[in-house]
Amino acid sequence: MRQLRTLEDLSVEQLNGILFQASQMEKRELKKSDPPLTVANLFFEASTRTKCSFEMAEKELGLHTLHFDVNSSSVQKGETLYDTVKTLEMIGVKAVVIRHPDKAYYKQLKGINIPVINAGDGAGDHPTQSLLDLLTIQQEFNKFKGVHVVICGDIRHSRVARTNAVILRKLGAKVSFSGPTAWMDPAITQGDVISMDEAVKTADVMMMLRIQTERHGDGNEGWTKEEYHEQFGLTIDREKKMLDHAIIMHPAPVNRDVEIASELVECYRSRIFKQIKNGVLVRKAVLAYVLDITEVKKYERVI
Repeated sequence: MRQLRTLEDLSVEQLNGILFQASQMEKRELKKSDPPLTVANLFFEASTRTKCSFEMAEKELGLHTLHFDVNSSSVQKGETLYDTVKTLEMIGVKAVVIRHPDKAYYKQLKGINIPVINAGDGAGDHPTQSLLDLLTIQQEFNKFKGVHVVICGDIRHSRVARTNAVILRKLGAKVSFSGPTAWMDPAITQGDVISMDEAVKTADVMMMLRIQTERHGDGNEGWTKEEYHEQFGLTIDREKKMLDHAIIMHPAPVNRDVEIASELVECYRSRIFKQIKNGVLVRKAVLAYVLDITEVKKYERVI
């Protein structure tokens, strides 16, 4: 059974296949099941981009979408995640897309016989976000090997940082980190920490991160928004020092004038809204892969 709980579920060949399928999704005709398969979306945390892009991907694939409302479900009566998903499996759902605050929540789902797609697990992993980030980088540089990606901001609490660090290194990219010392995580950074002023001069990709206040509850360690922006943000002055070909990325939502100057969100370097567009393409490819409604073919690419 094909699933996507973490990117470790995919070989490099399968990952490249999904990226290739995603790149072709705007012009590829997919075989559609008759009757349509049903996918359930279970979002236990707030989401705009991930939730809506999965819904859009499902509609464009001709799938039926079952909207699961946590607040009006038996979760409010104490039902376990396993029993919720098992119930959906028994009524005919063919795959589930789950965002959940518990890290590695999918370990609770042993015995579930339908694919699980991880839409984010606490501060753990966010595999489809990483795939859309990879697609965006690939579109820009046509490779990963040797590309210098600097991930900036709240590293410790970011599933995006964690997932991207692992897969980018595996694909041969150079990965560095920048941000407040209190928010570094040696397990992720592995000592590759540089200042923001060095980052902007050497990065091919400046990957900015949102401050995850909901995960640590201590705001920005006593900084005002203006102080954080000046010390650790991508300011207008710092952008001017970036390499000519360098791009800006951010998983969004963006705290304008905190992680990144508002004027830079849609500047010529920014790929932030392209990432959002790529999210639909990637999630279509992932759904097609786990439901086996299109073949993810071997795709040769120098990485």
